Amino acid sequence: MSSRKQLANAIRALSMDGVQQANSGHPGAPMGMADIAEVLWRSHLNHNPTNPNWADRDRFVLSNGHGSMLIYSLLHLAGYELSIDDLKNFRQLHSKTPGHPEYGYAPGIETTTGPLGQGVTNAVGMALAEKSLAAQFNKEGHDIVDHFTYVFMGDGCLMEGISHEACSLAGTLGLGKLIAFWDDNGISIDGEVEGWFTDDTPKRFESYGWHVIPAVDGHDPQAIEAAIQAAKAETGKPTLICTKTIIGFGSPNKAGSHDCHGAPLGHDEIKAAREFLGWEHGPFEIPADIYAEWDAKEAGQTKEAAWNEKLAAYEAAYPELAAEFKRRVNGELPAQWEAETSKIIEDLQANPANIASRKASQNALEAFGKMLPEFMGGSADLAPSNLTMWSGSKSLTADDASGNYIHYGVREFGMTAIINGIALHGGFVPYGATFLMFMEYARNAMRMAALMKVQNIQVYTHDSIGLGEDGPTHQPVEQIASLRVTPNMSTWRPCDQVESAIAWKHAIERKDGPTSLIFSRQNLAQQDRDAEQLANVAKGGYILKDCDGAPELILIATGSEVELTVNAYQELTAAGHKVRVVSMPSTNVFDAQDDAYREAVLPAAVTKRIAVEAGIADYWYKYVGFGGKIIGMTTFGESAPAGELFKMFGFTTENVVATAKELLA
Repeated sequence: MSSRKQLANAIRALSMDGVQQANSGHPGAPMGMADIAEVLWRSHLNHNPTNPNWADRDRFVLSNGHGSMLIYSLLHLAGYELSIDDLKNFRQLHSKTPGHPEYGYAPGIETTTGPLGQGVTNAVGMALAEKSLAAQFNKEGHDIVDHFTYVFMGDGCLMEGISHEACSLAGTLGLGKLIAFWDDNGISIDGEVEGWFTDDTPKRFESYGWHVIPAVDGHDPQAIEAAIQAAKAETGKPTLICTKTIIGFGSPNKAGSHDCHGAPLGHDEIKAAREFLGWEHGPFEIPADIYAEWDAKEAGQTKEAAWNEKLAAYEAAYPELAAEFKRRVNGELPAQWEAETSKIIEDLQANPANIASRKASQNALEAFGKMLPEFMGGSADLAPSNLTMWSGSKSLTADDASGNYIHYGVREFGMTAIINGIALHGGFVPYGATFLMFMEYARNAMRMAALMKVQNIQVYTHDSIGLGEDGPTHQPVEQIASLRVTPNMSTWRPCDQVESAIAWKHAIERKDGPTSLIFSRQNLAQQDRDAEQLANVAKGGYILKDCDGAPELILIATGSEVELTVNAYQELTAAGHKVRVVSMPSTNVFDAQDDAYREAVLPAAVTKRIAVEAGIADYWYKYVGFGGKIIGMTTFGESAPAGELFKMFGFTTENVVATAKELLA
């Protein structure tokens, strides 16, 4: 039987070989954390390499994702479909082993990690999802949801502010099945961190309400084993295990230095490391006996089979709950979803209401929420303004995790990355909320949702200079365009309660990426639509008002500005002009339609076009061309009553009409 050191050295060897082969990467963290990984993965982690998506598996997150060769080595050794050739292709085009772990590229990668701090925050979301799902489904004698979330993180994760947001909330919510390992090696790319990172990390986490295990020797398997046992025994608090390690452990001349943090060791140093570690095998060479001891396939199949028996017993005792559990973890919508949501939308069109679209959003939550027990909502301390709570909302707390609403506090970035973790865990349709202006705090987490293609619904209210007296600090200008140009982001800015409900329906049905729903504070007039127009709202852009024959002018608008263009249309039509109004609640959905539909809505022959939106003007050139006109923002806002601001910046019927006449002339 191979020694534990040699089993850990297999990780070190593969990691330094992979980085050297690529001639780029970070060998230090994998080599420093190899002993911790060996104990965790071989003695504690419940997983099945033959079914990486087993619902009750433990989750493992490498938050310090620059050390990606660590997780690639672990997955390969444990028996996942990640071959030695995949490791040799580290950081190469189209490989399963990119420079940082990317969700969906290799089996067993639970989340994309790279931007530091987001991995541990995703892990908080996963642990929160586990706790809530367990509270909603487990019954006495039937614990069908019962797994841990483990996360490795370094000093960089702790320095990023998002870790404070997420770990503070994790303590408050008592996420006892979250276990984090701090790689306390004292080194970052710039060198020894004592010059810029002197926090008392154990006290910091104690103040959050975490169980802290300090001063664990990260190269002593017995100490690591004892720490993990103690962490698993504490079920009321998340645990931080403070592991003191030597970065690049095994490298005789570079260990303990930033020289092994972000660059290959070099052939001579790798040769010296092999001698130091007693590793007598060539590059990417793992002996059969070490492979055999690492192989987790049979053990994983046995663990999953035992869980399947538990699930069968649960199904016999609680058939309806079991069916609901399976539906939710499979990400399936209720059977009656399409029929009931279509009727709700038809009823909204038949019963006009002039309300703020944020209120229309809340009404949609009320209507759809009754069908969706998987809704997991929340807001960054603005629920009364975002209107994200509905009659079925129940606050989730440390003592009662069966709720479906999370009070995130003023933690926009943490909230959004936690929601990514909830989505990755499965079993929920998660949404969060803040003012549109403050999506800036969460921008990178929404980018990560788009990159990973996971469902993360964000409600962004107070969508324009219509905030008035709050002033330019609270008035979004460039934010909508920023969201629209993000690949794989679906962005909606509806003009009334009907478009708002359709936007929500789209967001709930969309499983392959995030959706930004942008709503107004001020009331909006409901627009008339026939059955064809109602059906076309879901295409992102459609003809709302039209003329006989070919139009000579097209007005394009979103949100609160649709009403302005409709009023202008009426004046221009009365003056004898042929005008079309296009409502475009979602530009990216419209862009995804076929050529014939887009040409029918915006015929290329009609070059006289005006776009009207209380957001940055430059975005709209793609729709109006350089010969068209844009009524939009080119500066930040001001502090004044909303009506005065709309008039000052040209968002009036009179200005739309004047601009149209100028263009038509």
